[in-house]
Amino acid sequence: MENKSHAFMAGLFTLALLAAIAAAVYWFNRDNRVRVPYDLVSRTNVTGLNPESAVRYRGLSVGKVDSIKFDPRTPGQILIRILVNQGTPMTKSTFATLNYQGVTGLAFVQLDDDGDDRTLLPSSAAHVAQLQLRPSFIDELQRRGNNLVQQLEEASSSVNELLSPDNQRAILDSINSVKTAAQSVNRVAQQLEPVTKELPDTVRELNGTLAGTHRLTNQLSDPQGPLIRNLDSVGRAADQATSSLAAFQATMQTFEGSLQQEALPRLNTLSDDLRSTTQAVGQAAETINRNPRALLFGTSPPPPGPGEAGFSWPGKAGQ
Repeated sequence: MENKSHAFMAGLFTLALLAAIAAAVYWFNRDNRVRVPYDLVSRTNVTGLNPESAVRYRGLSVGKVDSIKFDPRTPGQILIRILVNQGTPMTKSTFATLNYQGVTGLAFVQLDDDGDDRTLLPSSAAHVAQLQLRPSFIDELQRRGNNLVQQLEEASSSVNELLSPDNQRAILDSINSVKTAAQSVNRVAQQLEPVTKELPDTVRELNGTLAGTHRLTNQLSDPQGPLIRNLDSVGRAADQATSSLAAFQATMQTFEGSLQQEALPRLNTLSDDLRSTTQAVGQAAETINRNPRALLFGTSPPPPGPGEAGFSWPGKAGQ
């Protein structure tokens, strides 16, 4: 009986010791930090993410995942409740992505901030703030991979169409045309070979011509050159001709003045005398024509007029 009581006491002591050790471990390992809840809103896959997964802010551990569940208000949307250490700079521009740890495939939440809005984002158990869970690198790679596969399929279809029998014949015809063109170019090159051999001589002659042209240009632009001297001579001759023309013009003006002052009055007088003489000759001719005797006996005096001696009225003479 005594042995049984000792065994019972030993067992009871062992159980008490184990309970004390468990309590001590729990005491020392319990998390006494104050954490703030946030909800991550996700429309993408959350493969590899589990409760108790780590939450990091730019690589620093700041909390853990508390729960993962569907959003009862939005079908297909996932809500991830995270607990973040108090004092973590959570702002309105903070966002979350999923990163993966090495080859294990376990995911953790990576928090980051693009700096668009530095206003702090308050949250509490009564009013949990929400953050956007952006697509991870794997999601983006998968999306682009799908696009790449689609583009490869389209490219494969295009290649198949390109390699159709009709297109193959067209490609062969194009290759033959290129071959024919190359042969034509080769023949033209052979025909141009003599010309290319004469090209250096032609270039030398052209250089000589250019040199002669340069010398001629220098001579023409030389103030003491023959061209400038000839132009000076022509200019002097033109000046002399201008002086002679001015002198001739002055002489003509003098002659015109003399003609107007002396010759014209004399010509007018001579013209008047000539007109009087012509009238007298005309009257004499008319008189002779009416009375030829007047040429021998002269002209009879005109009959007396009224009031003159010997005048009589025509009526009285008849009586």
